[in-house]
Amino acid sequence: MIITVPRYLIVALAAVFSGYHLLLATYSLNAPIDKGPYIAAMALYALATAASLWATGSSRMPAWLAACNVAVAIIIPVLVTTQLPANQPIGNDYSTWYVAAIGTLMVITSTRKRHVFAWAGVAALVVHTIVWAGPAALPTIGVLGSVVWVGVSHALSVSLAKASADAEEYVVAERQAAAWQAAQEAHLFERQFRLRQTSRMALPMLRRIVASGGDLTEEQRRECLNLEGAIRDEIRGRKLLNAAVREHVMSARRKGTIVTLLDEGGLDDLPEYELDRVLADLADAIRSTTADRLIVRTVPEGSDVAVTVVGLSSGDGGSASALGHPEEDDEDQVDLWLEIPRTAG
Repeated sequence: MIITVPRYLIVALAAVFSGYHLLLATYSLNAPIDKGPYIAAMALYALATAASLWATGSSRMPAWLAACNVAVAIIIPVLVTTQLPANQPIGNDYSTWYVAAIGTLMVITSTRKRHVFAWAGVAALVVHTIVWAGPAALPTIGVLGSVVWVGVSHALSVSLAKASADAEEYVVAERQAAAWQAAQEAHLFERQFRLRQTSRMALPMLRRIVASGGDLTEEQRRECLNLEGAIRDEIRGRKLLNAAVREHVMSARRKGTIVTLLDEGGLDDLPEYELDRVLADLADAIRSTTADRLIVRTVPEGSDVAVTVVGLSSGDGGSASALGHPEEDDEDQVDLWLEIPRTAG
């Protein structure tokens, strides 16, 4: 089960945390010499935070917005520190609120997959602090903490992205494994079904062969050939077969008709009731024909015809080569041509 946190909840928490920095800035309004630049820095931070948290179609922050956040990280420290008294001890009040505020803004930038811009922002904060108050002020006013926040955000973002990619790979692998297993089970079922059909048809004759020591009559030999054709039908005929079709095909073979069943696709997506109608029509056609040869083929999808039945008989007219069977005798003529539609209408 996948547990997700609503986006609005995360945005609300980030907004509250960012607003806390503005509250600290408001509390320390008596510290700056000139409140104008100080308030401008507060407004600039509020605007940048609101723009960064605003919902967009993608979780990745636009590059122009990330660049603006870096500019804000450079401008705000200058606006604030230039208005602080030179003799005021650093870190004894909330006048350096901008350090945590910029850290928060850069964490938001990093979370929205703009890590390079986030690191550029905290780097600008580090450089400004060293120039303004020296390296000793880095841990005092929390600059190092802001750097750590961005580092943690970057690491978590990369880890979550990798976990998400791994999860997608596992889902794809699971689907492929399920499809492979289903295919194997289908092959196994089909193989077992064909073996049962073959055993049911051939077992009586095999027992007769064993009982007679292989000494068969001419009629029994013809029956063996008919059984061989029936077994071949199970392999090549597939959906062209039902009980009635099998019965009438065997009856036609016993009368001397050569029957060829070829299922080349086209019936797989046919509704069950339409397939039953098609096979019923096919069984009637096989039962009623007197042709010497019967060729039954399925028609690929996209045609209004489901099955074509061609009956050839020895005669003086017509040519089987027109049907795609040049090997047939040129004296054979078309005795039956039947197209069974896909739908009853």
